[in-house]
Amino acid sequence: MGSRHQARERALQILFQYDIHGKPGLWLDVFWKENEASAEARAFAERLVAGVLEQKPELDALITQYATNWKISRMPIVDRNILRAGVYELLWMDDVPAKVTMNEAVELAKSFGDDEASKFVNGVLDKVLNQELTLSAKRAEAGSMKREA
Repeated sequence: MGSRHQARERALQILFQYDIHGKPGLWLDVFWKENEASAEARAFAERLVAGVLEQKPELDALITQYATNWKISRMPIVDRNILRAGVYELLWMDDVPAKVTMNEAVELAKSFGDDEASKFVNGVLDKVLNQELTLSAKRAEAGSMKREA
């Protein structure tokens, strides 16, 4: 398993726990003891989690805007946290190509969500990527990747 893929899984698991517990605590220390990760994977996961938590109000507003007829509070916990992490990567992690973010989010949804989760996650992230003005560079990059394939 690639270290960034593993990092995204760990980040999703931590974000899920934040949704339940509301804040860090003993559970976070226990989590890292029970879920091994390389130093690189742990650093990426912690960067992703910290960013999502810092930008959560803006992320939730964007997700609500692009998830037609869905309130963030009504989404399954897994789906909303995959979306939060995916939107965060798209907007704030310039070192991660959009295509990688999209593929990884869909894979997480297939692994951790229900049968419809991957389609839902893909649809929302695709709207964010294609409609957010600040993502023009990532759109261009993703478009050139499609043409090369």
